[in-house]
Amino acid sequence: MSNKKQKVTTFITFDNRAEEAVNFYCSIFEDAEILSMNRYESGDKGSVINAAFRIYDQVFMAMDVPGGFPIGHGISLFVDCETQAEVDQLWDALAEGGEIMQCGWLTDKFGVSWQIIPAALSELMTKGSDAQREAVMNAMLQMKKIIVPELERAFKQAA
Repeated sequence: MSNKKQKVTTFITFDNRAEEAVNFYCSIFEDAEILSMNRYESGDKGSVINAAFRIYDQVFMAMDVPGGFPIGHGISLFVDCETQAEVDQLWDALAEGGEIMQCGWLTDKFGVSWQIIPAALSELMTKGSDAQREAVMNAMLQMKKIIVPELERAFKQAA
């Protein structure tokens, strides 16, 4: 991570599950760590008043809010995956207990919306003919978890 302070940080509230969520996220990402975990001393004793954690070079904040605030699909965490294996590992972990949607989107068991997207999708969408790019897009629109070999097959068949 650069020495420059991150100016914008994603802050996620949880209905008394912040510690569980932070531990879960840090366990499934290869380069992740808990930076701090502060708890209420009175009132909701033991609840997380604030936590900071890092996934790759991105710092996140988390907090317990009794009753919680609704987390909407209008904002999602986009993960640019290098390999199909990385897509598979993160998709499987985040989808467990959550809701699977189309086109690489899912909502995890905590209600956080994610996009698990292989880098190959962007690569295929920026090369080849219009017909090949359209074929890749049409293939992706039929998928829940994005499968790179199927995108590549669509690209080649449209050549």
